[in-house]
Amino acid sequence: MSLYYKNPIIHADYADPDILRTNGDFWMVSSSFNHVPGLPLLHSRDLIHWTLVNHLVPRLPFADYRAVQPGKGIWAPSIRFHAGQYWVFFSIPDNGIFVCHSTDPLGEWSAPYCLKKISGWIAPCPLWDDDGRAWLVHAFAYSRSGIKNKLQLIEMAPDASRLLDDGRIIFDGTPSHPTLEGPKLYKHAGEYWIFAPAGGVKRGWQTVLRATSLQGPWQSRDVLHQGQTSINGPHQGGWVALENGEHWFIHFQDKGLYGRVVHLQPLRWLDDGWPLIGGPGDEPGKGQPVLLYRRPNLPYSSCAIQASDNFADGHPGKQWQWQANPDADWIGPGRSGLTLRCAPLATWEDKPALYTTPQLLLQKFPAERFSVHCAIISNFTQSGDESGLVVYGERYAALILYQDQENLQLCLRHGWISDHGRVTEHQVPVAHLNEGSCLELACDVGYDGICQFRYRHARKAWQLVTPQFAAGAGKWVGAKIGLYAASTHHHSHGNAHFGHFTVDCK
Repeated sequence: MSLYYKNPIIHADYADPDILRTNGDFWMVSSSFNHVPGLPLLHSRDLIHWTLVNHLVPRLPFADYRAVQPGKGIWAPSIRFHAGQYWVFFSIPDNGIFVCHSTDPLGEWSAPYCLKKISGWIAPCPLWDDDGRAWLVHAFAYSRSGIKNKLQLIEMAPDASRLLDDGRIIFDGTPSHPTLEGPKLYKHAGEYWIFAPAGGVKRGWQTVLRATSLQGPWQSRDVLHQGQTSINGPHQGGWVALENGEHWFIHFQDKGLYGRVVHLQPLRWLDDGWPLIGGPGDEPGKGQPVLLYRRPNLPYSSCAIQASDNFADGHPGKQWQWQANPDADWIGPGRSGLTLRCAPLATWEDKPALYTTPQLLLQKFPAERFSVHCAIISNFTQSGDESGLVVYGERYAALILYQDQENLQLCLRHGWISDHGRVTEHQVPVAHLNEGSCLELACDVGYDGICQFRYRHARKAWQLVTPQFAAGAGKWVGAKIGLYAASTHHHSHGNAHFGHFTVDCK
């Protein structure tokens, strides 16, 4: 076992992470946007190896999410433990601030309830103070509220059932901290601290605010920036203190088509009381990200975030998410393998469009380079039924089995959504399938997200599909890969059966 770890610790899209320690367990939550089930919960015992253990929100609580709503949904959660319960606060930026809680993080969580119905309040974080009073800090989404670069503090009922006042702006970052957001509120050494990112996702930095009273005044210091490293925009995360006296900070890096990957940085408190995050930087008091560093002094725990799936119980594992709130009939009955029914294909301007199809069953890109392989048996009943392997983002492509009037065809469907919101899509024939409906599909994802689709009949040589495909990020999220079944008809009895989905990371 190495004495060192490498960043990123999770090369997958877990945006806006927050972290909590309870005894020897570490819990992480992240944004899930419009993907369902939402609000993933990850667990670790050594801060390096993580596994996905739960989703806290089985369905988004609004009818709009029957349809695909790219970039909307759950933003920037925070996780805390208080009064014997785990609490997660999050925003749905068009609808308000929400809370859910549980005594068992691995079990069922309360249905999200709305703490404040309002558009444009985002990234809420609570603090239960030593005197029994409770507080909430949050930021603003300019696109919804018309407010930017400011943090607001509100008193909250100790049971988190309601807000007790209208709040007040406690810090205005307009002149010095553009795009100030994502605050995390703590109390340390008798003082109040807010960790908040500024400068924007791609090029920003981590700021820390400090005050002896929640009402301020607040001093600020930028404590982590890119410096001389290749890690752009290191910010937005959470601080955790260990029982052994070590301190660590977990944050994301925007890595384009791979999404917001997760890094772990050492944190130390300086003689002047301020924290410094990462390794020594080129400015006093300001750290820069480490790429290789001594492991936390914790027992080694070997685990990994799930990727491959044998669908042993006939249902997808925790790593899978739909594009919108699912219908019960998207999955057919079965005890081995996964049966996806041919639900209606969505349309865009009266034309078929994968981009807005809700029943895409997707998971995050799990590494910089990887391959996936699946076996598919099509049970189509009419022309227009289709199913296959899809790489999804604002640029997308799918290698599919498609039933036309006469034949079963293998096709490459690909498309994109423009900056003006127009979806363009094409379907290119690859081969006629005269050998039946059982086929193996694969996709090799290389550097820069270059994807090579492949197919074969059982025990025959793999055939490459041309052209290759360059994957692209989605709306606020990285590219995803997965499976689907659909039909151009509103009513189809067709389905596709997948025996496995195997992921091999390079």
